[in-house]
Amino acid sequence: MDGQRAGRDGGPRWWRDGPPWGNHRGDEEHAPRWPWPSTVVITAFVLAGSTFAAHAQEGERVALDPLARVLLVLTGAALLWRQRYPVAVVFATAATTLLYLGTGYPYGPVFLAVAVACFGAVVAGHRRAAWTAMGALWAGHALMAHWLYRWLPPSGDSAASWGQELVIATWAVAIVALSELARARREQWARERAERAQAAQRRADEERLRIARELHDVLAHSISVINVQAGVGLALLDSDPEQARTALTTIKAKSKEALGEVRQVLDTLRAPGDAPRAPAPGLGRLPELVHEAASAGLTVEVEGEPPRLAPGTDLAAFRIVQEALTNVVRHSGSRHARVHLGRGGGTLRLRIDDDGPATGADAGGGGNGLAGMRERAAALGGTIEAGPRPDGGFRVLATLPLTVRHDKEEDR
Repeated sequence: MDGQRAGRDGGPRWWRDGPPWGNHRGDEEHAPRWPWPSTVVITAFVLAGSTFAAHAQEGERVALDPLARVLLVLTGAALLWRQRYPVAVVFATAATTLLYLGTGYPYGPVFLAVAVACFGAVVAGHRRAAWTAMGALWAGHALMAHWLYRWLPPSGDSAASWGQELVIATWAVAIVALSELARARREQWARERAERAQAAQRRADEERLRIARELHDVLAHSISVINVQAGVGLALLDSDPEQARTALTTIKAKSKEALGEVRQVLDTLRAPGDAPRAPAPGLGRLPELVHEAASAGLTVEVEGEPPRLAPGTDLAAFRIVQEALTNVVRHSGSRHARVHLGRGGGTLRLRIDDDGPATGADAGGGGNGLAGMRERAAALGGTIEAGPRPDGGFRVLATLPLTVRHDKEEDR
């Protein structure tokens, strides 16, 4: 039932993952299975078909006797090892078939066993061995039918026609050609499976990276504000209890907000594909971000109006501004920053400036802020430039396209 179960693309699983023969799923981890059912069916068919062929060729070929049936059983039974020893099996079936024909027994489905062995050898990658075995079978039959027939049973037999040899040669070529087609299709299945696995791994890596960026941005900003407010509260605890209370209230509110955003990010892990419980932040929350910065002692001026953006671009723009302001709080001696929003030529330009100087203060970050901003911008086809300004201070300049191209839709 599993082999026929429809998948997400609407087709049966075997069409996507390959046929049941060939052990392609477990070649690396499991030994090939013993193909008992198919071997029994093929052997039974060869025995029954050869019996009918003997009646049809009565008087022309030697009648079936115990030796003939032993040869037929050995030829069919050899297929039981075709997945473990394909080269040995294809040569063994070719040899027993030649012995069967050289003894004068009737033509018939004995060739089926050779065809199956050849098929298995080619699909397993032993192409030259299969070609050699089939060539040896045809050459041996031609030798017996046109030269050795005088000394081989049945007595009084004449040389076979070359037309008959042409039929056998055509049959051998057809078997090899079908086997090659099956091998090519199997390799295509293997490539497709590998590509799907790589695409799935790539999507998983990208999702992990996205979640890591979200958590970093949420926690770095919130903990920086909490760190500043905690310092204010400690400094004013005795001299200005009311101001200390305000700082503690800010810490409580900010920690609650951070926990909510972390839960929202983690909910995407617990229930992939579900809609988030709250809308993703965007530039519409810029006034809130300015207020939070002010509570941390940073005055922020905003120039320009936030344009309407796609959700992904809006989130990335918000996180870039948030991270840039967090870095000012943590690493700059300036208590003033400017955020400029501009657009033109199909791009959104974000510029965040502070007057410095750098203080070297660190609230526990690991230096991933700028890297995260660059990754966010690059994912949308944008750029980030960050560094000291010629007149002092620090500048972050982000350029994001207003129209995002989804270049990875083919992986879905």
